[in-house]
Amino acid sequence: MSDRQTVFVVDDDQAARESLRWLLESVGYHVDCFASALEFLESYDGSVPGCLVLDVRMPGMSGLELQNHLIERGWCLPAIIVTGHGDVPMAVRAMKAGAVDFLQKPYNDQTLLDRIQQALDLCSQRRQSHSELALIRANYEHLTQREREVAALVVAGKANKVIAIELGLSPKTIEVHRANVMYKMQAHSLSELVQMWMRLQVETRLPSQVA
Repeated sequence: MSDRQTVFVVDDDQAARESLRWLLESVGYHVDCFASALEFLESYDGSVPGCLVLDVRMPGMSGLELQNHLIERGWCLPAIIVTGHGDVPMAVRAMKAGAVDFLQKPYNDQTLLDRIQQALDLCSQRRQSHSELALIRANYEHLTQREREVAALVVAGKANKVIAIELGLSPKTIEVHRANVMYKMQAHSLSELVQMWMRLQVETRLPSQVA
């Protein structure tokens, strides 16, 4: 997986693409241009970090439709929508789908550069968050069913003696399971385990009391 950020420009107007490439490369960005949304989808595999500068109205698939495809595929690639034919409903749709901004042509170059940097920073944050969640998920998968039960009760704030009674085990056995949970989840404190569990609940719909 590459760590080099790229600004992907998707616009069916060749002059607009070349102008944007010149502007972005002049300030040090790595740029890749595409003449259509389909051309971009055929080339991109989700591994390269960066952001999209998307025209709305293009032959075949529109910029908004491409934005939806990114969401469906789980790609953390923030989009900046640019158009010469924008309207309020279109802008609302783009922003609701997670666009960083919706700019009408002709736009101010510095405004676009500022939005691109914002989008690249957002991409970095998303990738970091996804990496952290992937590690938490992988660690969770190493827990036994009993360890998951104990972990859920520990996170719920129950003491070892209470957990032992609820699960019909000895307090000593609960202590062993609890230690295993902390080790396998790579949690250095109870508060860290709670934070991990909350992320799993929110992002993977893990129930608070694991069955």
